[in-house]
Amino acid sequence: MRAVIQRVSKASVTINENKVSEIKIGLLILLGIEERDTIKDIEWLSKKIVNLRIFNDENDVMNKSLIDENGDAIVVSQFTLHASTKKGNRPSYIYAAKPETAIPLYEQFIAQLELQLHKKVGTGQFGADMQVELINDGPVTIIIDSKQKE
Repeated sequence: MRAVIQRVSKASVTINENKVSEIKIGLLILLGIEERDTIKDIEWLSKKIVNLRIFNDENDVMNKSLIDENGDAIVVSQFTLHASTKKGNRPSYIYAAKPETAIPLYEQFIAQLELQLHKKVGTGQFGADMQVELINDGPVTIIIDSKQKE
């Protein structure tokens, strides 16, 4: 499971000109799921994300987590995070999970984040053509892969 985490001052997801999610201070999480991902990946990654100390404290030092900040989150499924560009110029998505595997894991990941944050998490729509807008605060962008534990 791979995530691109962006600290935002605001973010939104629009589908067919309809805004489906919107947050102010928090995290926009782009989530890529592969076939070999399990509940263990969800548990590890969600805990890591909500506890990352990437929000500024009173001394303007990144020392507060999403939980400390009482920030919001949006999770957007993005299979292209598992693109392989090893051969040629057309990416291969051979490692990205098929919808029958990915959708339940995506939903479990969202449920786990909601449990840890004690609040609703915004989402996109799995498989939809989405427009994602954000103001990356910092900018702060972090990539985490549950298989590499980094």
